[in-house]
Amino acid sequence: MATPDIDYADVQGTILRGYRVDLARHFILQVTDAAAARAFIGHLVGGSGGVPKLTTAARWTEKPACFVNVGFTAAGLAALGVTQQQLASFDPAFQAGAADPASAADVGDTGDSGPSNWLGGVETWQNAHAVLSLWVHKDPAVLDAQTERLRAGFAAGFKELLSHDASALPDNQVHFGYRDSIAQPTVQGAPERKRPDPDDQPEVPTGEFLLGYPNASGGTYSVQPDALSMNSSYAAFRILDQDVVGFEQFLQTYAPKAGIDPEMLAAKVCGRWRNGNPLELVPDAPAECLPVHQLNNFTYVDSDPAKDDTLGLRCPIGSHIRRNNPRNAAVVGTDSTHHRIVRRAIPYGPAYDPQKPVDTPRGLIGYFINGSISNQFVFLQSQWDQLSDFVKAATGPGGTDAGNAVFNISGEDVFLGVNDPSGSSFTLPALGKGGKNNKTISGFGRMITTRGSAYVFLPSVTGLRYLAALT
Repeated sequence: MATPDIDYADVQGTILRGYRVDLARHFILQVTDAAAARAFIGHLVGGSGGVPKLTTAARWTEKPACFVNVGFTAAGLAALGVTQQQLASFDPAFQAGAADPASAADVGDTGDSGPSNWLGGVETWQNAHAVLSLWVHKDPAVLDAQTERLRAGFAAGFKELLSHDASALPDNQVHFGYRDSIAQPTVQGAPERKRPDPDDQPEVPTGEFLLGYPNASGGTYSVQPDALSMNSSYAAFRILDQDVVGFEQFLQTYAPKAGIDPEMLAAKVCGRWRNGNPLELVPDAPAECLPVHQLNNFTYVDSDPAKDDTLGLRCPIGSHIRRNNPRNAAVVGTDSTHHRIVRRAIPYGPAYDPQKPVDTPRGLIGYFINGSISNQFVFLQSQWDQLSDFVKAATGPGGTDAGNAVFNISGEDVFLGVNDPSGSSFTLPALGKGGKNNKTISGFGRMITTRGSAYVFLPSVTGLRYLAALT
């Protein structure tokens, strides 16, 4: 497939570029005056009217003082003037919205994670029309100054329902202690990374992240009107509380039951040591952190018996990274290339101090970007993260007597699954026919709780101009 020529100046920057900043502020907005809201969109695109200019994927010679991007819910597009006939061409999950009870149940947003328990109440998210995001470097004063400019700009057309800050942790970590943003997909035609991370993973077709280009199935995601289609994308915007105290207690409680060290258990449920080293390459101890270009350079199935891990003996089949990207392992349906997502998220809340294990809100907030919310985000959350029967029967070099992959996974993703103590489980595979020597731990609760979610459409610059010109 030929590499497409993408007009980066027409693409919102966060889709194809990681900004590498420390601070963010996200605004959940509701349209109150459509004409004024459209005028604000026009100012955002042009960087006029005292409003910071929208950030595109075009290369900059000097890093901007701030980065700004915006996405709209289905209700938001309707409020701006997009017709119901046109909205019917959009992704089905996007049309329903994240706060819809059936949509929420699909991705495990139930119980404490249900919309009725989200920040601001379910009405906030049902009435959300836009998510406006501001990122800056290290200076909180710059964040506040740019916030004032944005608020002055959108005040006439939007009501601010909620705002939420984010602040990066040292060494690109999340609150659970793991190094983050290692295995981002390489998108065909995307700008070259500042620090290239070559690996043996296949490039993902552009159409998995941008509308108007061929996707992994050979088709093209598109919407009506055409002005909103080319170079646009979708995202699931998520606020996810991480129960760090509970996770550390989980490690201390279940590591002895599994007969391993707590840090080994942390590596097994994730698929990586907390320093980022993958179990496939560094199976026995965290060791010194590998070079960046090696952290994602592995597969699970290999013709070389010494490298093959079909059975999950090194990296469990039910581990977080293996569920969300099975790579070349055999799974029911299409392969992992069809279901990749780009993550643009930053932690929020104070860093966890094990000497003072205060249980305070802390977690991750940001975007999970894809060309189809239904086929990428919702599929991952509802299928590979919540089910264990997506793995095909497969044996490794030792044949049937050594085991079969289908017996070596149970339960749901330890992090993203809907884990209830009455039925949760995680399997640590071992050699043996039918999984007879496997160890399975069970009885643990949920580690991550959803505190807010919105499915948004990220229009191209052309699309934003179209919205600004609607009447």
